[in-house]
Amino acid sequence: MKNLLFLFLLASFTSNAQWIDLFNGKDIDNWKISENPSSFRVENGELIIEGNRGHLFYNGYTPKNFEVHARVKTYPGANSGLYVCTKFLENDWPKQGYEIQVNNSHTDWRRTASVYGIVDTKDTYVKDEEWFDLNVIVQGNHITTKINGKTVIDYTEPADRTNGTDPRKIQWGTIAIQAHDPKSKVAYQTIQIREL
Repeated sequence: MKNLLFLFLLASFTSNAQWIDLFNGKDIDNWKISENPSSFRVENGELIIEGNRGHLFYNGYTPKNFEVHARVKTYPGANSGLYVCTKFLENDWPKQGYEIQVNNSHTDWRRTASVYGIVDTKDTYVKDEEWFDLNVIVQGNHITTKINGKTVIDYTEPADRTNGTDPRKIQWGTIAIQAHDPKSKVAYQTIQIREL
């Protein structure tokens, strides 16, 4: 009986892990920019992404199993991405980990919550200029993406990707936010993580 109570309490504690804010609404001091620093700024408590290609990498590592939550607003024609399991790269698009697409009306047909180039959706679940919640759950060999609590992608990483040379896989890494092009404007109000 004591063992069952202990397991219940442990499960409750684990599932109720505290959210940790990665963006404080004031600055990006805990982040590292790969290129084009002018594409990233903080205004009125929001992280504004607008300008030439660049990536903002969180200067820390994620747990093995985690959930990322971002409160996001896209503007017409905007494209961005939220990378998980990635690592800092001075130039170019990140090679390691997965990009979770942020795009509700850009010419690229892959829409928000796609696991970019792996499992994509053409469906648009939210409108530009409206705040929405984007959640990414990484657990074991599984990635789940959600928009406003609704599951969009449920992806299980196959063994051949895990054992292969393609760096797009679940692995030890960090979070990154993408500036895609000068015509894309996206705002992030919240970026937080919790261990699962």
